[in-house]
Amino acid sequence: MGLTLVCLVVIGLGVALQRDIIVLERWIPAHYLPWEPLQLEDPSGMVTGWKLSRLNENPSACRAFLEREAPQRVTFLPDRPSDNGCDLINSVRMHSSSGTSGEQGVRFNQSFIASCPLAVSWLRFERHGLRSAAQEVMGSEVTHVSHVGSYACRNIYGRENARRSEHATADALDVTGFTLADGRQIRLPRDWTAPADEDAPGRFLRAVQDAACESFGTVLGPDYNAAHRDHFHLGTRGWRFCR
Repeated sequence: MGLTLVCLVVIGLGVALQRDIIVLERWIPAHYLPWEPLQLEDPSGMVTGWKLSRLNENPSACRAFLEREAPQRVTFLPDRPSDNGCDLINSVRMHSSSGTSGEQGVRFNQSFIASCPLAVSWLRFERHGLRSAAQEVMGSEVTHVSHVGSYACRNIYGRENARRSEHATADALDVTGFTLADGRQIRLPRDWTAPADEDAPGRFLRAVQDAACESFGTVLGPDYNAAHRDHFHLGTRGWRFCR
């Protein structure tokens, strides 16, 4: 009798939970629901970081995101294990965007190797952060992104006794500047200014850094230290370590 009662209670709770989930899915947008897969068009919110971390831990789901959302932007690469901590696993080559109807393409100075999580984070940043920052602050669109690479088999700061850098597994990209549709060029460190400065390029760069923190786990810029004075380090490890 006791076991039967327990089973009935468990079944009842399961039915109630299923009913509640159905109600939630009917009234709450999918991007607010933790169990719904991340979509490129989803706005950033309270569960975005958790969904990104789930992709980091699930290579097949991460790959499925890229195949579904941006097959023309990536070339999938064969896995390249290593014995020195510089594995390339579930990685892609990230290509420029040619744009679509009504949307400006974003070109890179060169394609780059990216771990799947880095590619996903970049696509979301480009769509939800970079474009809006350019429009809101500069009144133009970004057409070109300059970077100095993503994959480098090395330790942090190149120090012999340090841990491996995010770059050692293509989990980070170093961005140095942007070109707008009207021809203006914005570069680090030249256009990086104090927060109180009213200079538009400086405000744009700070808006870019803030927006990157919504899509990347680690964002380091000129205010962090001398080693980052000339670029934004956009990495996937952790969540919202923004300096």
